Amino acid sequence: MAIMEQRAIDRLERSVSVVGLGTWQLGADWGHLDAAQAGSVLETAVEHGVTFFDTADVYGDGRSERFCAELHADHPTVLIATKMGRRVPQRAENYNRENFLAWNDRSRANLATEQIDLVQLHCPPDEVYDDDAVFEALDELVRAGRIGAYGVSVETCAQALSAIARPHVASVQIILNCLRLKPLDEVLPAARAAGVGIIARVPLASGLLSGRFDEHTVFAADDHRNFNRHGESFDVGETFSGVPFDVGLAAVRELQGLLDPGVTLAQFALRWVIDQPGVSTVIPGASSPEQVLQNIAAASLEPLREEQISGVREVYDRLIRKHVHASW
Repeated sequence: MAIMEQRAIDRLERSVSVVGLGTWQLGADWGHLDAAQAGSVLETAVEHGVTFFDTADVYGDGRSERFCAELHADHPTVLIATKMGRRVPQRAENYNRENFLAWNDRSRANLATEQIDLVQLHCPPDEVYDDDAVFEALDELVRAGRIGAYGVSVETCAQALSAIARPHVASVQIILNCLRLKPLDEVLPAARAAGVGIIARVPLASGLLSGRFDEHTVFAADDHRNFNRHGESFDVGETFSGVPFDVGLAAVRELQGLLDPGVTLAQFALRWVIDQPGVSTVIPGASSPEQVLQNIAAASLEPLREEQISGVREVYDRLIRKHVHASW
């Protein structure tokens, strides 16, 4: 296994690779990948130093978890994090002990393990964060040895701050990228102070920050960048980070002016996330070994210069802020 920077998460009592791998695309909603393609993506990541893999019980109805189980069988030291809570209507009363036990049983079967390293609530409703019984049930799963630790994947900064205030929440997964700067204001400082890990998701804004799209790009019918463009199926912030597609393209064209020779926009965008104080790992997805290698290369880049960081802020303030800052 190649060497990559590892960052410690105090409450998790483990370290994770600064670039991880998100595996939504191995399950569904990004076009179809067959088993051989999925296995190649996962193996390439491990071979090049990735130790953190993020999945969920709803990614392909467990398909992604089962691929991660095969990976873990061959590489038992990697950390597999899954999520639960999106198998039912998003009402606070569904986040209860009985459902947690059932969902955990299903994920443990999919992942072929007695204890899951990290289980995250999957973007639950606001009321869940204030419900002591929810976190007591999660504590019970830890005591029973069903899970090693728990965290929360969130939509909003307010939810992140509520989760961080819970004493046993080990990690917060939040959208953070060059088009979503709000977490820098309060969430990352609070997480650092509390020893809570920050898992930065959607770091390439659903591929917008790859620089590969233009006004003529067409997405497949089963790709959320087609069917959830306006939030038809789930939170619109999950697709292009909630930024209108045309606005995102305009921002991307300006961000490309900040690149150093030989660095792709995707690598620049990932390095920007890595450089933010408090980030534990960034979890871009990848649908091919080549994409994995391109993403991992960001970990070995030099930190961005101040003029590049301020350039990102200037583009955000001028083009993006009005579309996303108040919503998440």
